[in-house]
This record gives sequence, C-alpha cells and structure tokens, in this order.
Amino acid sequence: MCDCVGGKSKRGAKAQAGFSILETMISAVILLVGVVPVMALFGIAAGQNKKQGDIATRTIEYSQDKMEQLLSLDFNDGSTNTAIFPASATGGTGLGGAMAASSTVGGSNPAAPVAGYVDYLDSNGNLLTSPTGAFYTRVWGISTDATGNIKTVQVVTAAVSSLAAGGPAPTMTLVGAKGFGH
Repeated sequence: MCDCVGGKSKRGAKAQAGFSILETMISAVILLVGVVPVMALFGIAAGQNKKQGDIATRTIEYSQDKMEQLLSLDFNDGSTNTAIFPASATGGTGLGGAMAASSTVGGSNPAAPVAGYVDYLDSNGNLLTSPTGAFYTRVWGISTDATGNIKTVQVVTAAVSSLAAGGPAPTMTLVGAKGFGH
C-alpha cells in the first residue's frame, strides 16, 4: 500500500538521506588542506631515500672496483699507478712494493688522504686528478702481517656529502688479503 497522495510522499523532502552541499564542501576543504600536503611529503621522502640509496650503492661499487684492481697486482708491485684509468705500469704506488713485516702504507681516512693512495671521483664515478669537483673520495691502505707474507688491503670510499638533510654521508670499507705468491 502506498502512503502517497497523487504520487507525492506525505513525508516530504526530510525523509531523504544524503549529504548537503555544505557538508561536501567542508570535507573537500579538509582533504585539500590537511591530507594532500602530507601526501606530497611522502613523495619527497621516497625520492630522497632513492637518491641516498643510490649514493650508498655507488660507494660499495667503487670500493669493490679498487679492491679488485689492487688485488690483481703482483705482491711486491710498488710502481703501478692505479689512480688513473687504465692503470699505468709506472708513476704510482702499486701494492706498496716490497714491504717489511708489520708495516703499513697508505691510509684509511678519506678526510686525511695519503698522497699516492687516494682517488677522487665525480658523481658519475669518473676519475678526477684532484679533489676539485669530487663527489667521492676513495682511499686505501696496505699493511703486512708479522711474517711479511700476507698483505691486508683496506679500501674506504666516502661520498663527500649526503642528500638526506642532517644525515651522514655514505661510506663503505672493504678489507681483503693477498698472500705472497698469489
């Protein structure tokens, strides 16, 4: 049975459920003022994390490259220049040459590099001849054990700066060993 007269409801317009245009507009303003700016921060944070991760990955890659280059040299090599590409047979420090037992050459502090044991790389990993324009500093040190038959090679690659505000610049340290006759 219909509770209507002439096709019109007796209850009127008040019986209809829904949102008024005013309620919809207030919701839209809250969304625009409160939620959308926070969503933009998520995008910025994701972009910064990606860039920082890329820099950290490159410090690993550049450390591995130098370690492989140094460990491929002869045990008593003291002249190969690995600070240029391709490496030159003369003009460098090689693997420290014939070293006495329990001795060390080079260094492991990118803030205080030792001449002959440092590379400077731009943001794309290209070797530079000086620290001017460098984004990465790569240093290495070589030490011998008490017998003089094992050389421990330590390579440290550090980014000059961090992309994350207030965060530390990514740094990677790799340690490898080379035995006499290997």
